[in-house]
Amino acid sequence: MAPPIRREVDADIHLAGQALDRGEPVLVFDAPDREGETDMLILSERATPELVRLLRHDAGGLICTAISAELRERLGLPFLEELLQAGATDYPILGELARVELKYDRRSAFGIPVNHRTNFTGIPDNDRAATIRALGELARAAPGLDTPTLRARFASEFSSPGHVPLLYAAPRLLAERKGHTELAVSLARMAGLSESVTVCEMLGDSGGARSSGAAREYAADHGWLFLDGPRLLEAYRAWSA
Repeated sequence: MAPPIRREVDADIHLAGQALDRGEPVLVFDAPDREGETDMLILSERATPELVRLLRHDAGGLICTAISAELRERLGLPFLEELLQAGATDYPILGELARVELKYDRRSAFGIPVNHRTNFTGIPDNDRAATIRALGELARAAPGLDTPTLRARFASEFSSPGHVPLLYAAPRLLAERKGHTELAVSLARMAGLSESVTVCEMLGDSGGARSSGAAREYAADHGWLFLDGPRLLEAYRAWSA
């Protein structure tokens, strides 16, 4: 996998990249006509127990780690839907469960869930931070490794099932799909960072997603960046043109 091409990025992307690289979260709202949710993002290789605690406490959704399509393909990892379909011969109910009818997109980005092999149960903040950080370090190292070595390292460091679900970005990123997985990986790519970002939906107190206004206010109160999906999409189109 070739390293990302260095291109000029606008100020917002540059600042967001710097924040992620410092270990600070960045908040990203996808769009009102999609999920209508804000995710809290951290750069995977900067994960710490404190950041995992922040994600579960202040965001509250499912903590997942996004990787690029290039890394997924080199590792030979299946989508979760593909695994369910493959198991349907022996367990027909899996084929029925795999007939996903998403209300906000044409397919799910979910892959396999993993633990780092040093984990005990995999769920405490320390365990999940170790898993997430190792995934980020693998993403950073991947361009310099041949595929057999990369796969061997992945298999030696991780096990599945686990407590950190993987998300796989679409091959053409935001030109193909506009989910938080693609927004996160596109942001990392534009900023020249390792292409693994961990995301968590921000929930509200009413049982639904936190409103974009409340999420923006939260970001301002903490001095963190808040980006809109359409703004990221505009920047990505300019960067990739």
